[in-house]
Amino acid sequence: MINYYLLTKPGIIFGNLLTVAAGFLLASRGNIDLILFLATLLGLAFIMASGCVFNNYIDRPLDEKMSRTKNRALVTGLISGRNAIIFGIALGVIGNLILMRYTNTLTVIIAGIGFFVYVVLYSLWKSHTIYSTAIGSIAGAVPPIVGYCAVSNNFDLGALILFSMLVLWQMPHFFSIAIYHLKDYTAAKMPVLPIQKGVFRTKVHMVIYIIAFIGSAALLTIFNYTGYVYLFVTISLSIVWLALCLRGFKSQNDTLWSKYMFQWSLVLITAICFVIPFDIR
Repeated sequence: MINYYLLTKPGIIFGNLLTVAAGFLLASRGNIDLILFLATLLGLAFIMASGCVFNNYIDRPLDEKMSRTKNRALVTGLISGRNAIIFGIALGVIGNLILMRYTNTLTVIIAGIGFFVYVVLYSLWKSHTIYSTAIGSIAGAVPPIVGYCAVSNNFDLGALILFSMLVLWQMPHFFSIAIYHLKDYTAAKMPVLPIQKGVFRTKVHMVIYIIAFIGSAALLTIFNYTGYVYLFVTISLSIVWLALCLRGFKSQNDTLWSKYMFQWSLVLITAICFVIPFDIR
């Protein structure tokens, strides 16, 4: 049973649920519908779990080439491809039924778009195009929008800002992972930016994306969605991230540096998700 649980990539689900909660609470403006909140989290958790199962199924040829993934249940045969597909479908059906019962049509559609982008566009194309990181960032930016629209039933400026923030945050986040696991990705012949264009150029892209992220994150306060506590925390932590990124140009150990970049990106997004509910205007 534990192998089926791991097939859903629970770490990814938990991380994304933080952003779902942040989006939901931002749209709620202090007026929280607890049943809707729990249903949104549960429904999207099932849909994300379904997407991760299908991603694992599609990634089998890549996973068997990389040391960190070669022991996954689908690669070793502990779970058959047929059973994984059935499991993935069941999770997706349950998740959609929950969202359809408790949320609204817009929320279900957005969740479906995120699923399609992750499973079809990202999972099927990531071994063929250098743009897979950008595609994956779009899928990863959907969860907070699902939370936001479950409350508002409207894709407005607040939703757009959240979406842009998550897209821009994920690019350097994913590039950090690509540099950290460069040997594995090279073995699997993954066309990620550090392999195709080099680590130096990837670092330049990371700097640009972090600066753009800082600008987009400030928009929540500029347009009166959040207060100055949120702004101070977000900008302060983002500047540290930017400084760490700039230090990478002098780094003698890119593997260790990229690990720190990855870890700080998680600290940053977690802090943002926690501070938003406490500083809503």
